[in-house]
Amino acid sequence: GRVRLGPLVTGPADPGVSAADGDIGNRVPGGQARAVLAYITRALANDPDAVVIDTEESGRGVRFKIHVADGDMGRMIGRRGRVAQAIRTLVRLAGSHDGVETNVDFVDD
Repeated sequence: GRVRLGPLVTGPADPGVSAADGDIGNRVPGGQARAVLAYITRALANDPDAVVIDTEESGRGVRFKIHVADGDMGRMIGRRGRVAQAIRTLVRLAGSHDGVETNVDFVDD
């Protein structure tokens, strides 16, 4: 069945203050998209500690550049780029939840 996940960013610890009152200004643009991207790439990588995500903000969008260990690049891209496209789709969906456009690039070092 389907499981509905709540937002990754929760309201403030003080129950007397709503999220609309104080916490919204501290949110990172594309924060949920970055969290999804980090989770997926580290789960796929043989060396999850080598995964580095660089973030560039521009206007309404966020660009993520993924750096992985040499042996993991093929796992991130997949056959005919299917895994990479699936990662981009999931990150785009998470970004739309935050109201930002996302772009994911896989950088070969």
